[in-house]
Order: sequence, then C-alpha cells, then structure tokens
Amino acid sequence: MVASHVAVTDRRAESQVRPESQVRAEALVRTRSHVRTKAKVRTESQVRTAARSPAAWTSAYVRLAILADGACALLAGALAVGVRFDFHGYPPRYLAITLALPLLWWASVALAGGYDSRFIGVGSDEFRKVLNAGVSLTAGVAIVCYSVRIDLARGYVAIALPCATVLDLVVRHRLRRRLHQRRKTGYCMQRVVAVGHALAVADLVAELGRETYHGLSVVGACLAGGTMLSEIAGVPVLGGLDKVAAAVDRCGADTVAVLACPEINGIRLRELAWDLEKTGTDVYVAPALLDVAGPRTTIRPVAGLPLLHVDHPELGGGKQAIKGVFDKVSAATALILLLPVFAAIALAIRITDTGPVFFRQTRIGQDHRPFTVWKFRTMVVDAERRKALLTALNEADGTLFKIRRDPRVTKVGAWLRRCSLDELPQLFNVLLGDMSLVGPRPALPEETATYGDHMRRRLVVKPGITGLWQVNGRSDLAWDEAVRLDLRYVENWSFALDLQILWKTWRAVLVGSGAY
Repeated sequence: MVASHVAVTDRRAESQVRPESQVRAEALVRTRSHVRTKAKVRTESQVRTAARSPAAWTSAYVRLAILADGACALLAGALAVGVRFDFHGYPPRYLAITLALPLLWWASVALAGGYDSRFIGVGSDEFRKVLNAGVSLTAGVAIVCYSVRIDLARGYVAIALPCATVLDLVVRHRLRRRLHQRRKTGYCMQRVVAVGHALAVADLVAELGRETYHGLSVVGACLAGGTMLSEIAGVPVLGGLDKVAAAVDRCGADTVAVLACPEINGIRLRELAWDLEKTGTDVYVAPALLDVAGPRTTIRPVAGLPLLHVDHPELGGGKQAIKGVFDKVSAATALILLLPVFAAIALAIRITDTGPVFFRQTRIGQDHRPFTVWKFRTMVVDAERRKALLTALNEADGTLFKIRRDPRVTKVGAWLRRCSLDELPQLFNVLLGDMSLVGPRPALPEETATYGDHMRRRLVVKPGITGLWQVNGRSDLAWDEAVRLDLRYVENWSFALDLQILWKTWRAVLVGSGAY
C-alpha cells in the first residue's frame, strides 16, 4: 500500500500524556506511510477543480446513457426490419413499432434500475440490469402477443430485442471506459471524508489512491480516539468523531465513509446520518472485511438489526467442476490451433541458441502439491548459475527475483516475454490438471516456505496462466500487492470473474506493461 508520510503537528504540548497504545498506532501509521511510494495524491486545489459537482456529472452521465440506449434500440429495430423484410415490402406498422422501440426500451431499463446513479462506473450491477431489462422486455412482448393474439413477426422480435441488449451492453461498456479515463485525471469523483482510526483511514486512502476507477477521492479525515496528527497519508485531519459534519462543510465533501470503529455504535451512527441528511451527504459504512466482493455479502434484517451475511467462497462443488472442464477443453483447443506458433517459436529459439526449447521448473500447486511447470526458454542455459552474481541488482521485493533489463534474457526471449508467449507451454500443465487458465501466480518452493497463515490461502486453488496479477501490472506490482490480488481472487472466485480476467488478459498482453 502507498501513502505519503504522516506529519505531526505542534498543536499540543510535547509534555501531554497520551495512551501508549495510541502512541504505537501513530508510529505504525508513520511507518506504513513511508513505505507507500506509488500512490498519486492530488493537491486540494486539483481535487476541488476536478470534482466540483458530483450531481452535475452524474446527471450528464445518465442523460448520455439514456441517449445511447435509445439509439441502440432504434438501430436494433432497423436491423431487424432489414434482416426480416430486407427493407422491401415490410408492413408499415413495423416502421411505427421500430420508432416506438426506444420508448419501450427506456421504460424497461428504467424499471430494471439501469439509470440508478449508485451503480455508475463500478461493479457489474449496471450491466446486469441492462441484461435483465432485455430479458424482461423480450418475455413481456412474447406474453402480450400470445395473450392478445397480436400478429408480430417472431423473426423481428428475435432480432430486435437481443440486438438492442447486446448493443446497449457494448455502448455502456464504452461509456464506463470513458468515465474511468476521466477519473484517472481527477474528474467525475466523489469527495470523501473518512471516519475511523488512523490505521484504517491510512489503508483506505492508500487503496482509493491506487485505483481511481471507483470514483472516490478522500479529501479529509476525522480520527477516533484523539490524535496529534494534522495529516495522514497526504490527507488533512479535520478533527475527531464529533467534527464530521463540520469537516464535510469545510472541505466541500459529498460523501462520508465510516470505517469499522468501536467508538461509533448504532446510536452514534444514526445521529451522524441525521446530521448529514440535512446536506444530502451520502454515508458509506465499511465493515471490517478485507477483499470480500459484493456477491458474497447479503444484508439480512434480523430483529431490527441489519446483519451482514458473508457466504463462504466457492472452492468446490459443481461450479469448480465446470471450471475444470472449461479449462481442459480450452487448453486442448488452444494447443491444436497454436501448433504452428509453437513450431515457429521453437525454431526461433534453436536458431539463435543451441540450448533446449523448453524451460522446466518446480512450482507449488493446489494443496501444496509440487509440479513441473513448462515454459519456452527465454534465458541463457546457465541462467540459474548467473543468478547468484546478479542478486544485488534484484528490483523485486519479497522472495521474487526480477530485473527489468536482465542480462540473462536472450533476444528472442525478450520478445517472447514482452508478448507473454513464453507462457504458452503452460497449456500442457492445464491439460494435465496441474494448473488452471485463471488463478494465482504459480509459486516457487522457496517462496511458499516463507508463507504465513494468510498467504497459504492462495494454495487452496490451482495456480493459473493468468490472473488478477497479470491484468494489474505483472512484474511492476509490489510483493504485498501481488499477494493481495491472489487472495482477492481466491476469496471472490466465480466463473464470471474468470471470463472477465481472460478478456482483460488480451489487453494486458497487447500493452505489455510489467512484462520483463
């Protein structure tokens, strides 16, 4: 995690006595802040300029989405008329139906919640609601036509509504990508005041500073327990728990994030919500959960209490069996289709180097089982012997060994690494059942020997050719960030997540960032 250093003010006298636990906590915050060196913390003036009115950009985004939805529905209707009637001799009523289709589509998307600003820019809910709108409208049209005996060409319905759904999903995805690009420059952000203990606030600032696509920017903090800090992780400390409303007004925030904090009980949180209700400030309450995705959590009201139910991760059963079948079928198909590529790479390696084509190495797989991983050889034959001479040049932290310009890498090997083609032989490992297409990075034996209890969690699933680490920077990632991503994958696995990672892998390979 990354943050700027924490400054200590002289507002209180040095002689003031504070609890030892508080002193240790503030010291730990300073230590954490010094090791966080990658987050970009925008200045207060930059943030104010970039995110003056969340309501304004939210309304503009929704209006743009409405226009895009209507255009997709109209285009889908025209396409259905063209395919079904070839634009010749079609009944005039289909022209009226096509022109009315955007109205039906808008109503369906609105009823499904597709214009709810809470789901803008993050998560899969926005796309799921559009998909639900398409399915519901198709089913509704079919039921009405059957019940009232309306003579509507089934070919028209079968083309228009699915096409409208697919086109709208594509357009919504492009709108989101555009929004994420703007958020990288500081625009279209919500201004957040973080409330909680110093360590939790520092972690939140680091997490939100690392990934801007979520649209939250911490501009102030209110710390529990009393503190002498005037700044934490580059964010000004604006007071204690009793100064939250004043802090919101002072920094022009529109959102308050309340972190897990024993000092804020139900009554105090309700009073805070009442105070913020007057200004229309949103309130987010963060439970003490780490990297647990929404699909695993459900709020269940019990005896008037909103209890957060956390489902167990899906590490076995039918869905994992489907994943295994998908992996092996995909690997076998890819191996057959890529045979010419394998032959060309093998030939290039043998022509430029007299060593073996493949590189084999022992890795640790699921449930601590060792296996032999296969790769195209990208280094000189005696690379392991030379490694000891290059230890001082290691650029990676943790137990990994990485050098951006490693002299042991051959010319062909550098190209293979940049395009990630050296990983292709791991398809054999997938076919043998040692690996999966998607999963945590396959670990070395000496690496797993240093694992703590929480890091061993990544070994409960099969390692993968690609994963969250692959699509989020690869070798550019810090060790603790790579481990965190692996654990996030294990805790939140779903088949949909695998498909999403496979889709993003293509872009990561084309960009080539972190590949060396």
